Amino acid sequence: MSSSSTITDDATAVREVPRRIVAAWAQNDAEAFAGVFTEDATMILPGDIFVSGRQGIREFMTMAYSGPYKGTRVAGDPISAKFIGKDAAVLVTRGGVLAPGDAEVTPERAVRATWVLAKQDGQWLITAYQNTPIGAA
Repeated sequence: MSSSSTITDDATAVREVPRRIVAAWAQNDAEAFAGVFTEDATMILPGDIFVSGRQGIREFMTMAYSGPYKGTRVAGDPISAKFIGKDAAVLVTRGGVLAPGDAEVTPERAVRATWVLAKQDGQWLITAYQNTPIGAA
């Protein structure tokens, strides 16, 4: 495989990571959601939420899917991607949580997120994730 096709394949794979999160969330599948993260990942969410490690993310999402995120969906579309080495990338997305019945993310739930990705065993995984509300206060 040529270097340029590897870069193209990796660029595609990096931009697919949010789709894996969207799919796991649609199923309220905390195991699949956490599986998109590295073992030592961190996740920072609005409301002073800091979760560390794949197991911590799994536990948090299990609780969230039965509580505040029950019945919700999530959206996230890449707006920027850059590689910071052959096995590391930074992705920026725009999206947010959709409440039951929402056709699109409302301004109150819109976020911009930064995803730091690491390629491990040929798969792109999230090693750090953080989002910031961008909608109405």
